[in-house]
Formats: sequence, C-alpha cells, structure tokens
Amino acid sequence: MKSAVFSPGEPLRQPRTTPPVSDGGAESRSPIPSGHNSSSAADALVKNSKLSAAAPEFFPGNYASFQDDVYSDGSEEYYPETSLADFVQDFVSHLNSSPGSFESEIDYITDMLNSCVTTEEILQELVELIYVQSTSIPNFAYTGARLCNHLSYHIRLSPASGNFRQLLLQRCQNQFEQREQAVRGDPETQKRFHYYVLFLGELYLNLEIKSRKDTPGRANVLLGALKDLLNTLFCHPDDPNLMCAVKLLKLSGSILDDAWKEKGQSDMDEIIKKIEEVLLDVKCSRDVKQMLLKLVELQSSNWGRVQTASVSSDATPDNDPNYFMNEPTFYTADGTPFTAADPEYSDKYQEILDREDYFPDAYEENGNDFFCGDEDEMDPEIANNSLKMFFLLVL
Repeated sequence: MKSAVFSPGEPLRQPRTTPPVSDGGAESRSPIPSGHNSSSAADALVKNSKLSAAAPEFFPGNYASFQDDVYSDGSEEYYPETSLADFVQDFVSHLNSSPGSFESEIDYITDMLNSCVTTEEILQELVELIYVQSTSIPNFAYTGARLCNHLSYHIRLSPASGNFRQLLLQRCQNQFEQREQAVRGDPETQKRFHYYVLFLGELYLNLEIKSRKDTPGRANVLLGALKDLLNTLFCHPDDPNLMCAVKLLKLSGSILDDAWKEKGQSDMDEIIKKIEEVLLDVKCSRDVKQMLLKLVELQSSNWGRVQTASVSSDATPDNDPNYFMNEPTFYTADGTPFTAADPEYSDKYQEILDREDYFPDAYEENGNDFFCGDEDEMDPEIANNSLKMFFLLVL
C-alpha cells in the first residue's frame, strides 16, 4: 500500500539484539541512528516517512462497487461517457452478479439515469433496455421487477406519452398481444416468452401503484393478464410450457388466489381444473406430472398456510396460527418442551431464569456449556483419569 495515515502512538522499542551485519562488514542501514532514544527514533521515522494524511481512502482488494466501474474523463466528477445501452448493461450485470448491493447502489444508479434521461426518446429507450434485460437474463426477473418499481417513482422525466411505469406497462402489453405466436414458436422464442411470463409475475408482486388514498397496492391490470397467460400455457401443454406455468403458480399462486377471492372470482379453481385435465389427457413427462400433482396438493392445502395469513401489523396469537411459527423452543427442568404459544409460557420461562440464577458461573464467556462443580464432587474415575493425563503431559 503506497499511502496510509501514520500515527506514531507509543514510542518504538529498541531491538534487543544488534542489527545484522552485511557481507562487507558495514552495519545494516537503518533510518534510526544508533544511540538515539525511542522518542528521537519515532521522530526520525516520521521525518523520513513518505506516508501522507491526504492519501486516498483504502479499500480491500476484493471490494467491488458499481460506482468504481463508472468511466471518468480525468476530472473529479464521474459520468458515463458511453452510450445509455452500455451503461444499463453495466449496472444490470452488476446487480445480477451482486443482488445484495441493490439497496446501496440504486440511488447512485437513479441519479446517473436522471442525468442521462432528458428527452422522451431517451426515456423510451431506457424502458426498452431494462425490459429486454429483465426478460432475457436468467434469474434476473425479481431484481428487474424491483428495479422497475424504484425507477417508476424516481425517474423525474414524465412526458405526455407517459412516465416510466406507463411506458413499461405498454411494452408488456405489446408482448402480451403476441402470446399465441410466442407460445407456439421455436424453442428460443418459447424461452424468451417464458422469461417474459415470470417477469410479469414478479412485476405483479413488486410493482406498487398508489391509489387515491395514497396507499400502495399491486397493479390490478396485471392480474387478468397473468390468468390469460396461464390459460395460454395450458392450452399448449408441452413440457416447457407446463414447467413455466408451474413456476409462475409457485411464485405467485397464493397471491393470485387471494386477489381473485377478494373479487368473488373462482379463477384459481378453473386453473386447477385445467391442470387436472392435463394430468388425465396429456402425455407429458413423468417429472412434469409430478410437479403438477405437487402443485394441486399445495393449492388444496391453501398454499401451505393454515388459513389466510393476517397482515403482519395486525397479526396476534388469536387470529394468526403462524404467529409462533419461528419462536424458539425451551425446556423445563424435567425436559418438557414449550414455546411462546404455551399458555403457561411466562411461568415456565421465569422458572428457567430463576434456575439459572442459582448457577451464575455455569457458562463460560465464550458460550460453551461448562458446569464448574466443586472438586470434592468430581467423579473418582474422572479424577483418576485426569491425574494420569497430567503425569503423561509432564513426562
């Protein structure tokens, strides 16, 4: 490291042995003259040091940030000199490889995009670029949907043709109208169509639209589109289409079911009937049949829920049976397990606390369970073995 901040701290201690002698007999060169005390030695080090307090900030070698990849013109301000397409591809690749950096990088990415998107044509180009990336990169649908939701609120340009969210939904509508041709296309066309279906499912789960009461909700316009896409996939029941339908239902089936039930619709029951017809009439592979059967079982068990889950803020032990699902399990003195759902939880837990008070030193600082009893209470056999081990170590 060429630059760092030097802090002398305590005076340096003189070496206990003399410095090594070189082949020529001269003493090894040192910045500390012999005979100086430790204080003067420290002063000499400071005087001869090339370290600077104005050195740039140090980052570990494996540290990676998207902001470090932005091009610079040599000045102190960073801006993308490349095209918008290259810039979008760069930060999409970064988010795809490091999805955990989304929260820390998204504000910087948004600021850069706002500085670039200054016309209606550039905004339409941005929507197309992000749509293409979100529907062509494997496993990027979720991050792409989050990215679209964030940009729909933070891209400032809003021309008469529509803002970012409106243009994005129009682009999805264009692809939706071509679903019949895409589902019957060649394998590559089908693959892109399946990416689009899964992206639309993630978009329905993540895209927030504020209502008149300023409460964010899901885009209901996508609800009917997802039903039609499922019907299209089941009407062409080859293995890739069926697998795509299963993935979409495992991703959003419970949310779709709840939304349709709130509207008094039985759309999910119709979809389950289509699956049962496929299982009876279609000669699909055994693995796909197993996936469809598991999906029917999952739906019949209310998608694995005991009952419709309450909103987290309103959940109580009385109205949500999953309230204590992740609570830890404790044990009484006689080994009886209990959790926070137990009616006598408070009394039993207090009993454990009282019992631990009798043995305050029962646990070591490192968390290992180690009961320190009196030496008189040590088992004779253990004491004998310990004594033998001691003498072996000494010998």
